[in-house]
Amino acid sequence: MNKKNILVVASHPDDEILGCGGSIDKFSKQGYKINTLILGSGIDSRYLKMDTSKNKKILNAQCIKANKTLGVKNIFFENLSDNSFDNYNLLKIIKIIEFYLKKIKPIIVFTHSKHDLNIDHRITFEATLTACRPLNESSVKKLLCFEIASSTEWAFGSFSNSFKPNFFIDIEKNIRNKIKSLKFYKNELRKYPHPRSLKNVENLSMIRGASVGLKNAEAFECIYNIS
Repeated sequence: MNKKNILVVASHPDDEILGCGGSIDKFSKQGYKINTLILGSGIDSRYLKMDTSKNKKILNAQCIKANKTLGVKNIFFENLSDNSFDNYNLLKIIKIIEFYLKKIKPIIVFTHSKHDLNIDHRITFEATLTACRPLNESSVKKLLCFEIASSTEWAFGSFSNSFKPNFFIDIEKNIRNKIKSLKFYKNELRKYPHPRSLKNVENLSMIRGASVGLKNAEAFECIYNIS
């Protein structure tokens, strides 16, 4: 087990930066080896079939640039059809994640919250939770779930529980790099006051930071923390 390995499991390109880009930058600067797993294409539900391949290449190239800006060592793409993870056998997605857990042997895993509006995000959480069950041979010691602007907050009263962060990471020195990396996803960003605007992403970090006495922070639901 490499005590410096981290795995980020995201449904679509840009989720990894929106959810924990500041933390990725922080941990990479501390010597951790960051690995990003993107499960879905993030593109094929928005374009005609003839345009999908070209736009997928563009989005994947943006993803690689964004992640490399934050010091990510490896980016893996599985290209599942987006907004339709519920059409897959859950075990298939679990097995994909388990493969990378065995390959990377991370001590920390970041993934989506179960409270998101997006179906892919919720299924990614369920699959990751199952794959990361704390068995004796598991390398994972900490499982953290992030929020995604324009998904987590839009769930409103759809679920019995909403996103309730109980773990915060100081990203005051990392917010600029998070914003810089997000700029590579120019087709995914929107103008303020859309939640997925650069201004709102920074504002959210300030709100999360202020709630725990920091200037900027990313908030997470800590599923377990084994020390």
